[in-house]
Amino acid sequence: MKLSSFKFDLPDSLIAQHPYEDRDGARMMVLHRKTGKIEHKQFRDIIEYFGDGDVMVANDTKVFPARLYGSKEKTGAKIEVFLLRELNREMRLWDVLVDPARKIRVGNKLYFGDSDLVAEVIDNTTSRGRTIRFLFDGNHEEMMQAIYELGETPIPKDILQREVADYDEERFQTIFAKNEGAVAAPIAGIHFTKNIVRRMEINGVDFAPLTLHIGIGTFRQVEVEDLTKHKTDSENFFIPEATCNIVNRALDENKRVCAIGSTSLRAMESSVSANNRLKPLDNAWTDKFIFPPFDFKIANALLTNFHLPESILLMTTCAFGGYDTVMEAYQVAIKEKYKFFTYGDAMLII
Repeated sequence: MKLSSFKFDLPDSLIAQHPYEDRDGARMMVLHRKTGKIEHKQFRDIIEYFGDGDVMVANDTKVFPARLYGSKEKTGAKIEVFLLRELNREMRLWDVLVDPARKIRVGNKLYFGDSDLVAEVIDNTTSRGRTIRFLFDGNHEEMMQAIYELGETPIPKDILQREVADYDEERFQTIFAKNEGAVAAPIAGIHFTKNIVRRMEINGVDFAPLTLHIGIGTFRQVEVEDLTKHKTDSENFFIPEATCNIVNRALDENKRVCAIGSTSLRAMESSVSANNRLKPLDNAWTDKFIFPPFDFKIANALLTNFHLPESILLMTTCAFGGYDTVMEAYQVAIKEKYKFFTYGDAMLII
């Protein structure tokens, strides 16, 4: 398919700028992919769609405060440093984006406030990308503590068009968050509350965790018209054996296996056995780019948010729900004034 196939007019007013007062306060469109039937619900109604033996697969990655503000040595110029991923813990090497990039060259040192945290630029990776080495006397835990104290919740400010608020630290995170390493939240999961999870578990629904550390590539703009030529950034993921056992049992019993978000979906489809069952993986990497058409082997239901035009997340959603079906549903969503993006409304595809 072509990039332009995923273009549509989205009014700025429909991009949610703030989270709902309650996590489960979002609206939820339910899309039946075989018939195209659409139901308009509240997220709390998700309980009605899953029962005994069904499985919800949740990404338990944890967002860390990846946006730092430093100053360049000598000139004191303010530099934004966005931490993408740790490359080497022992050497304290990180892959980062810097802004403004034109001011940052190999050999420059960056200072972060009055702290002991200093970084040296050791390589150029892309136009905005750099490899940096943190110069810090303490151990890894102490260095991460310094990053937590200095860093900012990495909400996409260019799209949300506002500064970071205190509530973002909690709300740009799911209740499943456990394993640190993401620079963005697995947004479909932010609607869940402990009460909803408990009520679904009482109904016999199993929640099975996996970990995919979301990087900037998930949100990077596709720049080629021919989607087969787009290369995504690799993301680190883990699938425990216990999760595989739960998912595979559900598949054997013809139960629903619902991916909570496209990241859970992508992780599962990156670890399929020869007999089309989920297999465990530890410290693996995936650069799988899912767009129509795609033959899904594991998940048979998907919970996701409403995504931006020409985004990778929209392409994945269309691959799962069917291109025409999803794009028609998006026009209904716009007409019904559903909210889009990170803090927006949910779509359940069954």
